[in-house]
Amino acid sequence: MDQDAVHCGKQEEVTGLVCQEDDLQDGQMKEVTVEGQKVLLVRTQGQYSAIGSQCSHYNAPLVKGALVGDRIRCPFHGACFNVRTGDIEEYPGLDCLPSYKVKVEDGKVYVSIDKNSLKLTKRVREMCSREPGTNHSILLIGGGPAALVCAETLRQHCYQGRIIIATKDTLPPIDKPKLSKVMDTDSSSILLRSNDFFQQYGIEVWTKKEAVSVNPVDKMVKFSDGSLQGYDQLLISTGCRARPLDCLGQDLKGVKLLESYADAKEISSSSVGQRVVVIGTSFIGMEVASYMSDKAASVAIVGSSAYPYERSLGLEIGKMTLQMLEEHNVKFYMNTRVTEIRGEDGKVKEVILRSGAVLEADLVIAGIGVIPNSDFLEGSQVELDSRKAVITDKFMKTSVSDIFGAGDVTSFPLTLRGDQRVNIGHWQMSQAHGKAAALNMLNNPTKIDSVPFFWTVLLGKSIRYTGYGEGYTEIIFKGKVEERKFLAFYIREEVVVAAASLMFDPAVSRLAELMATGPPITKTQALSDDLSWLKM
Repeated sequence: MDQDAVHCGKQEEVTGLVCQEDDLQDGQMKEVTVEGQKVLLVRTQGQYSAIGSQCSHYNAPLVKGALVGDRIRCPFHGACFNVRTGDIEEYPGLDCLPSYKVKVEDGKVYVSIDKNSLKLTKRVREMCSREPGTNHSILLIGGGPAALVCAETLRQHCYQGRIIIATKDTLPPIDKPKLSKVMDTDSSSILLRSNDFFQQYGIEVWTKKEAVSVNPVDKMVKFSDGSLQGYDQLLISTGCRARPLDCLGQDLKGVKLLESYADAKEISSSSVGQRVVVIGTSFIGMEVASYMSDKAASVAIVGSSAYPYERSLGLEIGKMTLQMLEEHNVKFYMNTRVTEIRGEDGKVKEVILRSGAVLEADLVIAGIGVIPNSDFLEGSQVELDSRKAVITDKFMKTSVSDIFGAGDVTSFPLTLRGDQRVNIGHWQMSQAHGKAAALNMLNNPTKIDSVPFFWTVLLGKSIRYTGYGEGYTEIIFKGKVEERKFLAFYIREEVVVAAASLMFDPAVSRLAELMATGPPITKTQALSDDLSWLKM
């Protein structure tokens, strides 16, 4: 590749000849290098564009992703970027990608990069800060991804009032999905933003601050320390808490729930060389068992169904995940329940199952579902559903004016399912909610229409999932589940409503884009031996 530095006034650029004009057809992309920097070169509608080559979430190579129209979707976790601007358009992740100048001359394609930004792989979208003397304030309750994206979106759209994130957690917003996957992670490595970042953009973050009531008439929130805070607009994004065990011995020392960074640290350090029992085959429970399989003396999992994930992913995939963990000495006790946890000197000693089996235990971790954190809304007139989730409309508005909801605590209309109201605990969806809530707070009417995208990691292997499969009636497989390389289509009423995959990238990202942009994917398409419509 030819490289040369171009001096233009004070700005210095490096330019590289990266390919011939006819090397790429429309809808094609390739990774090229300019002065050691990897760049994603894309051709759409006859035009070349160039952006950063790595997803801003976990640095996945975007060249392996799904390109649909002007959007590239990350092959691993589903984040989307505009190939012309580098702007992030779908989550997870917070940052945009750098975009570079492209010039086509005499049949040759050149990419130019400003020398100052040569090594940058992502960029923060331009934001304003607080304007002193502006007396409007927005209060965000909960310190998860929904609140953080809401705060950043407000600043990106020139909101200059006061923004407060109030969380009962001890840490500012963290990358919570890592807590069950890499339990001994250091807190500094999972902070989503630094304190300097919050100061720069005038976002106040209050930790150890738990809301106990909301008064919408006075527009006032009361906290557990007795303090009051007024608001002009309010976001409820308090997430969910782990459902506690309901059996004798649940309060013994050594019985744990995984909810916070401190929980993850404690569970991780107290599991080494110990006998661990995980109750529940939820995604969290299975990830914890997977993480501990080579650290604990023994790991046992207790589940109420025949196989893990049976309802969500189906029998075949459930059976496969069970076998994967069994190969790493995890023992399964399925189709049973815990009737009692017994201890000695106040500390857990054994777990008694309905089947009569007795499991020796030094540490018990429960992963049996979650409960929305909405108790503090009692008496506020904010409408909840039967599960106590906060009901919102497509604009993330609750039943009370100036109060919005976002994230796991909400029940919202899902476009993909004809606006059926759903409660989805996905990281990506919480971020999408936060953005939509912010735009609607600013009177920029924006409907939530994201396609759910989810992933779980077992023993270093990722199962990816998109769509909403509840109520599916059959599964069509491509590849072989027993060989641990497959794509699964979940069918309901002759339409693909969800898909899951292992070692089949970027199929799920591709399907997520098709679900987001196109007509429904039919059962006939899924049955076809020819998957060329997937454009893998």
